[in-house]
Amino acid sequence: MQAYLDLLRHVLENGERREDRTGTGTLGIFGAQLRFDLRKGFPLVTTKKVHIRSIFQELLWFIAGRTDNQWLQERGVTIWDEWATAEQCARFGRQEGDLGPIYGHQWRNFGATRNADGTYQHNGRDQLAELLQSIREKPASRRHIITGWNPLEADQVALPPCHTLFQFHVSSHGRLSCQLYQRSADLFLGVPFNIASYALLTHMIAQVTGLEVGDFVHTFGDAHIYSNHMEQVHTQLGREPRQLPTLLLNPTVKDLFAFCYEDITIEGYNPHPAIKAPVAI
Repeated sequence: MQAYLDLLRHVLENGERREDRTGTGTLGIFGAQLRFDLRKGFPLVTTKKVHIRSIFQELLWFIAGRTDNQWLQERGVTIWDEWATAEQCARFGRQEGDLGPIYGHQWRNFGATRNADGTYQHNGRDQLAELLQSIREKPASRRHIITGWNPLEADQVALPPCHTLFQFHVSSHGRLSCQLYQRSADLFLGVPFNIASYALLTHMIAQVTGLEVGDFVHTFGDAHIYSNHMEQVHTQLGREPRQLPTLLLNPTVKDLFAFCYEDITIEGYNPHPAIKAPVAI
């Protein structure tokens, strides 16, 4: 994870101060890229403890196409609570906890017809199912792509997708790599989650399509540190990275949509203590 720490340091030393939507203010750069060889360990930040349950359950929620915050809360995950309040949801005519056309909707029901009550019919494109079919049937294709950004719906949610598009690549050696484009990246709080989430997704898709893992490539648009995270970032940069943990998936699972939390295990995760920081809403 040294590359991630180097990016944090680079933004601290070279970032531009800017105002932002939340009113918090940021220090950031435009355009950066990280690369992780998934064969060398699972890229989970070790310079602070990351809440693994939240990462894994959120990804399973996305994969299932869900957009209801209650499902996460029932599993002890609170990372979407600030955007699922009655006040936030009422802005779009939805009930509390209904987050609308966010990631899971776009991955599994892209372009679906919107009902009068703000819900959606199940007549959209299942990008994730189509991706799996494409990888299995046309591994050399350059069209293994999923987009989370729908211009017609980006203003229908409290938080438009930050990780907006990702593409998979199957090498001639049978290795599956993934590249993510993230338009907006909260480097201290959000990015460690994003790295682990897409690394996990790559492992899961590789398993169900009979491939080995390759690289996870993380490409950024606006990569920033919030002004109220500076002390925390300095603390984190003062710590030495530790050995990366190992990801273990239940080898009997051959259907991406059949994975559950108990099928995912991390071994050898020995991080430094957690560092708390406020979320910018």
